[in-house]
Amino acid sequence: MNASEFEQVVSAVLDGLPPDFAEKLEEGNVGVVVRASPTPADLQALGARKGTTLLGLYHGVPPAKRGYHYSLVLPDTITIYREPILGFCTQTGRPVPDMIREVVLHEIAHHFGISDARLRELGY
Repeated sequence: MNASEFEQVVSAVLDGLPPDFAEKLEEGNVGVVVRASPTPADLQALGARKGTTLLGLYHGVPPAKRGYHYSLVLPDTITIYREPILGFCTQTGRPVPDMIREVVLHEIAHHFGISDARLRELGY
């Protein structure tokens, strides 16, 4: 899958969100971008060790944690990493569109304040 096709799948996932979720993302000023792979700064932001596979990253403050002092900040960003996802799918045999959807939804969940631990409890 080339970069353009990958981005089209990400767009399709976002276009397929229920209207309430799409609206909340828009209100929350969230940008979704696709990058080839994470930078060392991305891994450092998570406290991840070198060699960690990172498929996506939410960078921002979930709306529920924003207080009166929340102003003059850059938009939240969800970054989807193409190369790690493609590599993961090659290793596991998972269909790439399914994995993209899972990663996008996972990062959206973080925007809404849902932790990795809670996502695991929910079976994601």
